[in-house]
Amino acid sequence: MIRLVLAVIFVAIFLIVCLPIQGILWIVGKFNPWAKKTISLAIVSWAFNVVIFISGVKRTVIGEENVPKDKAVLYVGNHRSIFDVVLCYPRVPRPTGFIAKKEILKVPLLNIWMIYMDCLFLDRSDLKKGLEMILNAIEKVKNGISIYIYPEGTRNKTEKPLGEFHKGSFKIAQRTNCPIVPVVVTHTEEILENHFPFIKSTHVTIEYCKPVIMSELSKEDQKNIDLYVKDIIEKTYVKNSAS
Repeated sequence: MIRLVLAVIFVAIFLIVCLPIQGILWIVGKFNPWAKKTISLAIVSWAFNVVIFISGVKRTVIGEENVPKDKAVLYVGNHRSIFDVVLCYPRVPRPTGFIAKKEILKVPLLNIWMIYMDCLFLDRSDLKKGLEMILNAIEKVKNGISIYIYPEGTRNKTEKPLGEFHKGSFKIAQRTNCPIVPVVVTHTEEILENHFPFIKSTHVTIEYCKPVIMSELSKEDQKNIDLYVKDIIEKTYVKNSAS
């Protein structure tokens, strides 16, 4: 349990100490919004890497060369742990916003960092607001900001490799033709969820599959893009889980 306590203490101290930095970044953003985004990415990535170190987590990263570094992409990942974001965010090469549930907006100071990092917040109870969020994500991609989404909608707590994918998650790529990068994490639930409140030193795998370009797919695959990408992620998950 000592790892969990240390991680929580570090995050609390980080959020408090960085409050003046958030004020400085707010001013920077008035003159250079892109600089604000890239600095926020660097600071939060550092903090996440410290949490990973405290937690004793080791990462094997496969296929990182598949991630385009000169354009915005739609990352599509499987989701089994709250550590998925902690592990994957420090690997992104450019400003990237995560789609998160709206309840996170209630967390003081953390919510400011998430807004600075172009995260968007999903209200599952309001279809209209959900559509507005997707439209905002589309605009961000058009402006060069990548988006990271979990199309299962919530953490998969079952024995199945994946939950059902929501087709609406792919509208961002359908409307922008940005590359879809499937991201597959394995064993992340072994860090915390399978034995809460203990954090266990775990070896996880993150694999970036080859980008999927909507316009290069057949009409049938474009229509069923959720099933197409899910198949890629599921096969990769099963492969890595066995290793």
